[in-house]
Amino acid sequence: MLDHLGYVAECTGDNVFIAKNGHLYTPPQCMGTLRGITRDTLLELARKLKIGTHEHVISRHELYISDECFLTGTAAEIVPVVKVDGRIIGDGKPGTLTQRLMREFKKCTQRDGVKYKI
Repeated sequence: MLDHLGYVAECTGDNVFIAKNGHLYTPPQCMGTLRGITRDTLLELARKLKIGTHEHVISRHELYISDECFLTGTAAEIVPVVKVDGRIIGDGKPGTLTQRLMREFKKCTQRDGVKYKI
């Protein structure tokens, strides 16, 4: 879904992430995106894994040329995205960074549960 200026804001009910050159990008909260527990947990986990994280305004073009894309949500957890608007993202398969984050997130939630601030 796009915001009123045409920038990527979120997916219906999920937060959007892209990966480019080993770094993660997600729209900032000031764009009216969902305040996601899974999003916040994933950002914290990525930082612990020394993966560069950036809250950044994302255009559709950036999404189309990203190396990887995935969605996060409470029920969905982490869902790889391999095609957007008929355009293949990366090589059309879940990327290595996405897969790594999926494994680490699963370990984290099985061990600690998901912690968040109210």
